[in-house]
Amino acid sequence: MEHNPEAKYISCDRSHKNYDFCTISGPTVLDPTSSTFFVIDPKTLTPQKPTVEKVRPYPRKWETHTMSRIKEVTLVSSPIIPNCEIQHKAPAIVFSAGGLTGNIFHDFNDGFIPLFITANSIFPDQDVEILRTFTKHPIINLDNDTIPYCFPSANVGIISHDLVTIDPKLIPNSKTFTQIQNQNHHFKFNHSKSRPILVLISRNGGVGRVLLNQNEVKFEAEKIGFNVIIFEPTPMTTMHKACELIHSGHAMIGIHGAALTHTIFLRPGSVFMQVVPLGTEWAAEVCYARLARNVGSEYMEYRIEAEESSLLEKYSKDDLVTRDPVAFRGTDWSLMNIYLKEQNVTLDLVRFREYLKEMYKKAKKFMNKEG
Repeated sequence: MEHNPEAKYISCDRSHKNYDFCTISGPTVLDPTSSTFFVIDPKTLTPQKPTVEKVRPYPRKWETHTMSRIKEVTLVSSPIIPNCEIQHKAPAIVFSAGGLTGNIFHDFNDGFIPLFITANSIFPDQDVEILRTFTKHPIINLDNDTIPYCFPSANVGIISHDLVTIDPKLIPNSKTFTQIQNQNHHFKFNHSKSRPILVLISRNGGVGRVLLNQNEVKFEAEKIGFNVIIFEPTPMTTMHKACELIHSGHAMIGIHGAALTHTIFLRPGSVFMQVVPLGTEWAAEVCYARLARNVGSEYMEYRIEAEESSLLEKYSKDDLVTRDPVAFRGTDWSLMNIYLKEQNVTLDLVRFREYLKEMYKKAKKFMNKEG
C-alpha cells in the first residue's frame, strides 16, 4: 500500500448525518477567489497524487436542496501555492452564512450554536477566528475578498449535536447554553420587585399563526398580576435589544414560530409557555420545548383546540385536517403550510386563564428568588 504523506495534513470526517468536517493540521494559505485552502509544507507535496477534499460547511447535510446552495470549499496539497499577504496567528474555522440563514431559528440552530460547539470542541483553550460575538479577530468573507491569508491550521465545517442542542458530554470543557448567554449579557437590570414581567411575543401580518385576540390575552395576564410587555421582533431588532428585554423578564409566552428562538435569552428558572397551533406539535417539541429545557427554563405548553383555530372557517371539525393533522400530513412536509401559514389563533380566555394563573405562580416564585 502506497503511503500518501499529505493524508496527515488533510483529513475529513464524513460520518455524521448533520455535517462534514475537514481539517488541515498544519500551515495553510487561503485563496478567497477560489475558496481553496492550500497545504504549506514542501516536504509533503507530491504533485503526481495531490490530496483534494471538498466540503460544504453547513450543518444540514441531509437537506440536498439546501446544501446545493452552499458554496463548496476545497482543501488541496499542491506545488502551486498563492503568496501569503496576511498572516494570522489563530487557526481558522470556515462556515457558511447561506442556506436558511436570515430566519432567527436557523441563525442559531445552523450558525451560532454549531459555531460555539466547534470552537469549544477543537480549541477549548484557544481563541479562534469566528464571529465577533465569540472572537476579537476580523471576519473574512469569501464572497468579496481577494487577499490570500495564511493560518497555522484550518477547520472547514461546523459541528452540530442536534436541533438547538449543546451536549456538554461531547465538549472537552463541558460548556452549555449558559456560556452562550453569558457572552451576550453585558448589561444590568432594574427588575420589578412587585409584578413579574411577562414578555408576550407578537406575530402580525400575513405570516400565519397570529394571535387574533392578543389585546384580550394581555388584559387577562395583567388582571392576574403580570406586567405585560409586547415584543414584536423585526429584521431591524438588534440582538442586544432582544437579549436585554427577554433576559429582564420572568416569563414569556408566544405562538410556535421562529421568534421563540429568543427563548435562548431567558434566565434559568424563568417560565416559558409555548402556544401550539393545530398540526405543529412535533415541531413545537423538537424546536422550542427542547430549547427551553436546554437553557434551564421551566417549560409550559398550551395546545389549542380546534375551536381556537381559524382553520375551522375553511374546514369542518370532522375534517381530517383539523381532526387528525398527523394522519392528514403523513410524510408530506409541504402540507405543513396549512398549519403554519393558513392558521391563526383565537385563545379560549376561560381555558387559557387557568394556564396564566399557574404561570404567574411560577414566575412570582422565580422573581422573589432571583429578582
